[in-house]
Amino acid sequence: MPDTMPDLNLPSVLPQLLPKAIAWEEMQSQDIAQTGQGLDATNLALARSVGVRNPERIRVKIVSAIPLPPDAELQHAAIQTGLLGQGSAGLTLGYGIFIAAGNFTTRVLSHECRHVQQYEAKGSIAAFLPDYLQQIVTVGYDNAPLELDARAWERDA
Repeated sequence: MPDTMPDLNLPSVLPQLLPKAIAWEEMQSQDIAQTGQGLDATNLALARSVGVRNPERIRVKIVSAIPLPPDAELQHAAIQTGLLGQGSAGLTLGYGIFIAAGNFTTRVLSHECRHVQQYEAKGSIAAFLPDYLQQIVTVGYDNAPLELDARAWERDA
């Protein structure tokens, strides 16, 4: 279904959206923890190589498409920023990683595992998400320092 809402003034609505975003991420992370798969030995080593301290806690769930939050305003903000939407390959939520079917590659997994490391460094979803979303709102998804860091740690094989 196409997103037809007018663009949001993201800097002004971020404070209202943040609690909803954190709650949604925590719920999705719990689902992945229960239904996702752990990493095999090769991928545990990959996660360690990008700085993850506790790679055994990572769970990956392959999905047909990265899910969008059910809240219309939160969904619109995620699409507007380019954080989520058609063509999204992966999404990290604490130790939980969604990967869209057909995108489970070393490059995508290493990128998402670097986001796990970033969550570990911050200590929780609630501590990580405000900084991450503020970066995306301020400088854009492609130029957000945490995204640039994850891209710098991508591996090809």
